[in-house]
Amino acid sequence: MTSTLPKVSVIVPVYNVEKYLAKCLDSLVSQTCQSIEILVVNDGSTDGSEQVIQEYAQRYPEKIKPFTKKNGGLSDARNFGIDRATGNYIGFVDSDDYVNPSMFEEMLSLAEKHHAKIVVCNIQKVDQQGKIVQKLTQMPNMPERIDLEKNFSVFSDLSYFACNKLFNKELFTEKRFKRGVHFEDIQLIPQLLLDCETIAQTQNFHYQYLERTDSITKTHTEKGLDILKAVEDIEIFFEKSQYANKQEGLKNFQIFEGVYSYLAYLAFVKNKEIFILMSQQLEKFMKKRGIKLKDILGYSRFGKNYLLSLPLKKKIFYLLFFAGQKRLIRKLI
Repeated sequence: MTSTLPKVSVIVPVYNVEKYLAKCLDSLVSQTCQSIEILVVNDGSTDGSEQVIQEYAQRYPEKIKPFTKKNGGLSDARNFGIDRATGNYIGFVDSDDYVNPSMFEEMLSLAEKHHAKIVVCNIQKVDQQGKIVQKLTQMPNMPERIDLEKNFSVFSDLSYFACNKLFNKELFTEKRFKRGVHFEDIQLIPQLLLDCETIAQTQNFHYQYLERTDSITKTHTEKGLDILKAVEDIEIFFEKSQYANKQEGLKNFQIFEGVYSYLAYLAFVKNKEIFILMSQQLEKFMKKRGIKLKDILGYSRFGKNYLLSLPLKKKIFYLLFFAGQKRLIRKLI
């Protein structure tokens, strides 16, 4: 019997996650999608991750493709996987997360049914006991098939995680994750979206995102400036894209990612000097793009005022920050 190429390639970058990896791989080998390959890329782990990978590769040789490489970071490990993927569609799963058994079957089916280059599912944040902490609905009140020309608000409303999406491999023909940066998803995924005419979605919460207490993302430093750099990269790509005339969509993207997402990160920066430096960079970012306070306060996401939809604690932080900015601007004038 000749072996046919898989339709879906799932890339799992691994770095020092021996505690969580088995749960992740269990959720992938038990996928109801039969036409699947799982590329597990060990990015220079120094713990027992390699042992777990080899165990699974021996038990599921027809599904798991193990790779080991020198440590190069998340982007590098994902790119390594993309270069070796043989499927028509590519998915990414972080090695400390896990997914529902029908995730890739349903997303592949939607991609083929609607000729969609990207398919999105919802995310659940879970704690280490598997208890749901938060449900993250990605595109509420939107149809299963989304025509971007008619629904371009999606460009600024969407959360740009790589892990809850299925991508047509063609999108990666000339594009890769940027190496050596944080927030690589914000830098690449909007570019891929701008290459689409049609995307699709399921309202199922297929992706289980683990809120780790020991996670690296808990340390907040000037690396957050990479968010602003990512937005700058997208602006350049946007002007050359088929949607270059949709400037309102770009402005809303700048507000959501460049202001709100950036501030959500900044809220956790403990070092006062870094906090001030990052605040000044945000001021420059806003001034250069003509983003006014009224634009930020009036910003709507999925048809609802964004600031008003936030939890009280976040709302207070944003309002205090903007009040401080206003006083600072008055002083400068």
